This record gives sequence, structure tokens and C-alpha cells, in this order.
Amino acid sequence: MTSKGNAFVLRSGRPAVAFESVTFTYPGAETPAIDDLTVALPEGSFVLVTGATGSGKSTFIRAINGLVPHFSGGEYSGRVLTQSRNTLECAPRDLADVVAFVPQDSAAAFVVDRVEDELAYSLENLGVDRSVMRRRVEETLDLLNLESLRDRSVRTLSGGECQRVAIAAALAPGPRILLLDEPTSQLDPQGAEDVLAALQRLVHDIGITVVIAEHRLERVAGFVDVAVGLEPGAPPNIGEPAAVLAATGGGPPVTRLGRLVGWDPAPLTVRDARRMAGSKAPAATSPRRSRLADFRRPLVSARRIVAGYGERTVLKGVDASLASGEIVALMGRNGAGKTTLLRCLAGLHRFGAGEVDADGGPPVAGRSVALCPQRPESVLFADSVADELGATLKATGSRVSIDELLTSLGIVELLDHHPRDLSAGQRLLVAVGAIVATGAPALLLDEPTRGLDPASKRRLASFLRSWVSGERGVMIATHDVEFAAEIATSVVMIAGGEIIAEGTPAEVLGDSPVFAPQMARVFGPGWLTPEQVAGALAAAGWARPDRRANAGWARPDRRANAGRARPDRRANAGDDS
Repeated sequence: MTSKGNAFVLRSGRPAVAFESVTFTYPGAETPAIDDLTVALPEGSFVLVTGATGSGKSTFIRAINGLVPHFSGGEYSGRVLTQSRNTLECAPRDLADVVAFVPQDSAAAFVVDRVEDELAYSLENLGVDRSVMRRRVEETLDLLNLESLRDRSVRTLSGGECQRVAIAAALAPGPRILLLDEPTSQLDPQGAEDVLAALQRLVHDIGITVVIAEHRLERVAGFVDVAVGLEPGAPPNIGEPAAVLAATGGGPPVTRLGRLVGWDPAPLTVRDARRMAGSKAPAATSPRRSRLADFRRPLVSARRIVAGYGERTVLKGVDASLASGEIVALMGRNGAGKTTLLRCLAGLHRFGAGEVDADGGPPVAGRSVALCPQRPESVLFADSVADELGATLKATGSRVSIDELLTSLGIVELLDHHPRDLSAGQRLLVAVGAIVATGAPALLLDEPTRGLDPASKRRLASFLRSWVSGERGVMIATHDVEFAAEIATSVVMIAGGEIIAEGTPAEVLGDSPVFAPQMARVFGPGWLTPEQVAGALAAAGWARPDRRANAGWARPDRRANAGRARPDRRANAGDDS
């Protein structure tokens, strides 16, 4: 496979998907979402579609199964061939036997109530024989470790469980092409790794083509073999993942570290980073963060909360609190009770025992406590972003400045847009803005980085730090380990409805085999961010790596003059790591 201009040329074999000079503009949009795109995706490949929020990733994926333009409308030229079928001539239902799609809002795709029935539904529509249907359902339940959810109602599933069931329902009919839009955004780290490993096995062993749009590159970089980098107003960058991410300036935290310290090429995976750091990496311990001593007052607290859904108990006597100045990261596997705890703290879920206090009384949603849910669409109802925030300000009497709020979140240019016309990441930021506009001192965010590109995450992190400096606090339920490591003042870990650990990010995440950030995996507990590691390496006097051998770190040759001595290249001459 080679890239040439904006065309990706196959060296051999037929493409699973071929875009031929495709240009598409959504109704009412001024610029195309896809502009003169020509690309061929190899059959039996694991393809990553990457780019900034709003760059066209979802449009690219939806064009493969004909949702663009059959469902979306808009101006369309060129053609897309999916398994040699022209998507303009075939409605999405006519492609259902060869291509399956899991959207960002996975729960919106459910049709029936019971998990096992949901997996069987698409097989029934395709007329699959009952004996074959039973076997495929069982195999898919085993593939994604869903046996324990077989008899559950989809309405009782957590966000991450919904994602896994939606992926299973898409896989059950045995498609030749599987399209996934942000498939790990609500999965815990272990669940995400299990799903990606299962997909990789299907690519390698069965030869299906998987196309995945994803922002959490630390999760997918080690699994994919082709990358498509999209950028508004520019031709796509297509080729090997390392080359595409290098060209676009993207990549997981280990890649960012590589660029900061001069590793060439920058690593894509933790294993690559370990090899490049070598045994000569400094053994100093990172300074551990401590809880701020000047947290002034409690904003909301739960004591001995017992809560659940029907006969199922989710929280078992949980104590939790949020004080002004804090950013608390609530973490744990899917279904552990994170969302339920946030809803209890916000006064939106009735609990069976215990009590919640918010500033001296029961929590009042939108006044003392405000919650931004996993599905931001549920709190967006106005015809424009300006009207959305204006309605909140009018209802609460808050004096928050709309322009300043949207500028700090990086979405001021969306002021006149309809929220439903925005990308998932943009809708999330608008929902966060609408919740913040209430002025409630305790801000609760459920999966606030879902659908956000790295630049948007940085803006959100900066905004939240600024927000808590004004006698306010933030609690986030998240599976985004890297975001929690960067921003949290403390981490609360939940398992089985109980709090099993609480402390600083370094203390709770640093030595976890599942939740440790990439820097801790490379350099050991206490290391949290690439910038922290790069600063420590520079302070320790470690020189840039020997690029000829990628030989890890070497101290400057002290015999040379000044402080900018070149590394002693003889010291690492035999190290091929």
C-alpha cells in the first residue's frame, strides 16, 4: 500500500471500500465535509480514521454504508464502492448483508429490550436460519464477554455495556466490513483492550475489514495497520499509522513524549517507548500530587448511599464528597456505579438508604449541583447554541457571559449553529457550556471527553482548572485515564458498588495494571504526563537519543566542553533497541 496525493493506492488485491472523487456538503453548510476524496481501503485491514473534532470522520464512515447521502441529504458528487456496490445505487438496507455500523450513540441503535434478542434481531431481518442464528449469537456473546448480560434489559445497561452490546449486535450477522464511530469512548481500559483485541482477531483470522474513528489513540495505535488522517480543507493523509500521525502531529502520550525529547521516530506504543527509553532512563521519582490544603468548604457529599435499579443494587453504602477547589475523577470498570453515584449527588436518582447534602440541604439540580450526562443530547433542546445557553441563563438567573464561556471552551464560532447539526464532540462541549451556565458550584460531568480531540481536551482541562479556582468544584466520571492523570486532584475508584481506593492520581493510578497512564507504564509509578517526564529528563541532564541507533538515553560526554556536549555515541553503539 502506498499513498500518492490524496489517493491511497493498493499494491495488490481488491479494495473493500473505494472513494472516487467524493465531495459531500451537508444541507445548509457552507463548506464540504468531504472534498474530492479518493481513497481505497484494503480488504482485511484494520483502519483508523483520525482527525480533529468536526474534521469529517463520522461523515467518512457513514458514506461507506450509504447513510451519507441517503439519510443525511445534502450535495453529493463522485461515488463510493462498498464491496464493489455503488452506495448511491444501494440504500443502506441493501448493504446490510456486507457492512455493519455502530454509531457514536450506541444505545440509539437498539430495537428490542433484551440483550440476547438484540443480537438476534439483525440475523432475523437477514433471514438467517434459526440453527445458524443460535450459534452466531452464542459465539458473539463469548467473543465480547457478554454472557453475564444475556438476559439484561438494554435500558439497565451502563454506557460502556451499551457499547459492547451494540458492537456485538453489529458483529453477529458476520459482516465483511465493520464501521465503528468512537467505539471505546465509554469503555473502561480493560474492556476497550478486550474489544479491540477481538476485532483484531477477526481482521487477522477471518479477513473482515474494520474501519474505526477514534480520538483515544493510546488505545488503538497498537492494533491498526492503516490510518486515514482528515483535516478540513486539506487532502487526506493516508498510509502507515506512524507516518500519518507524524504528519498530522497527533498520537498517544508516548508519541507526544517522543516529540518533546527528540526520539526519532516517535514511538506509537508503550512497548516502543520502553525500548527507546532503555535501561538508562533516570530512576528519579516524580513529585506526587497531594490534595490541596486550602479546599475551603464541602459542596456536596453522600453518606452511606445505597441505590440501584429495580431489584439490582448498584451502590452499597458509598461515601463520597466534593469540595471547592477539587477536581475529583470517579473511575472504575463499566457498570461499577459511577453514573448512578453522580445522579444521586445531583438529586436525580432516588436512593434506598443514606443521605446527600449539598450546601446544607438536599441537592437542587441546576442550583446547588449541575450534572452533564453521558448523552448530551438529553439536555439540548433549543434551535441554536446561543438560544440553548440563553434559556439556561434565563431560567437560573445566572450572570455567566455566553461569549466568554464559549470562547474558553473553544466553540464560540458555533454560536448560531443548531446543536443537532454539530459533531458529537461539539455537542458535548455545548452541553457542558449549558450546564456550567447554571452557575451551580458543584459541577458533575459524566464522560466529559467523549468525542473530543486532543486540542478540545486541553481547552476543557484549562477551563475546569479555572472554574474550580472560584469557590467551585468538579467531579468527573471517566474512563479516560490520561485526562484523569492530567487534571484530577484526587481519584476515587469504584468496584462492585463500593469505593476501593481514594487518593492522588499517582497513588491510585500509578501502579495499576489496568488504569495506569502511559507514562507510568513506561517509567514507573508517579509519572503521569509527557510534559512531566520530559521536564524531569531535561533537569537530570539526560541528552537526546542517538538517532542512528534509537539507542535510548545517554548522559552527555562530560569530557566535552560546555553543557551542550553531544552524547558519547560509543556507549550505545551495540544497543539496537
